[in-house]
Amino acid sequence: METMRGSIRKMTTSAATPIAYALPLGDEALPLNALLGQTLRLESTGRITCNGCGQPTKKSFSEGFCYRCFITLAQCDLCIVKPELCHFAQGTCREPEWGLAHCMQPHYVYLANASGLKVGITRATQIPTRWMDQGAVQALPVLKVQSRRQAGLVEVALKAHVSDRTDWRKMLKGDPELQDLTMQRGELFARCDQALAQLGNGTDTEALAILEQEPVRAFAYPVLQYPTRVTALNLEKTPRIEGTLLGIKGQYLILDTGVLNVRKFTGYEVTVSA
Repeated sequence: METMRGSIRKMTTSAATPIAYALPLGDEALPLNALLGQTLRLESTGRITCNGCGQPTKKSFSEGFCYRCFITLAQCDLCIVKPELCHFAQGTCREPEWGLAHCMQPHYVYLANASGLKVGITRATQIPTRWMDQGAVQALPVLKVQSRRQAGLVEVALKAHVSDRTDWRKMLKGDPELQDLTMQRGELFARCDQALAQLGNGTDTEALAILEQEPVRAFAYPVLQYPTRVTALNLEKTPRIEGTLLGIKGQYLILDTGVLNVRKFTGYEVTVSA
């Protein structure tokens, strides 16, 4: 393969079996599945470009933004991490048009199995991408709501009984034990029926749509071998990363020398060769 050069973006996925991955590098994209078993080399040029304004930056914030964009863009606000804190209705959204397009849209609450059972939320347009980005082997939408804030409030109620986090190290050590997500959904709703009823009847929220007919989605990842010990690779500390590509899962490249979280280095310009 000829050496490619460009700024990293999060890997794109296609719901094939196994999932098909490509690494965007500037205006081009490098298909990755065909490189399994080969030596892959990524070398940082030291240049970082902001994912928001496109300008060079010395430091990356919130996975690919310069400091100015970090403190001004709605997609970098605290409510993106904690959607229950969405303040769009208060008229204080950093970018109201962006908020209308991304937050005031239908969202799904789901159960997934990546490193174990978890609850999460996603926009309708991000299904099934969200699950593949998390390395989930199973996923099941359980509720549909009308806004990101409402999805966040439901998630807060459910995570009193189910984790809302993925253990990325455990996820990269192998596939978790399969779960009966339909049964888990029923048990979770039984525990949270009062909390969900209150959220569905609130004056500032729309009715919750409970999804009882959705099928469980299953995902397989292109992995030749999982590591027994997970060592994170860092382009800041080690500008040149090289190793045999053993697998791809979530947004991680699994090499025999360690694992690289591609999304973490959004905007970093690298040269890539295999």
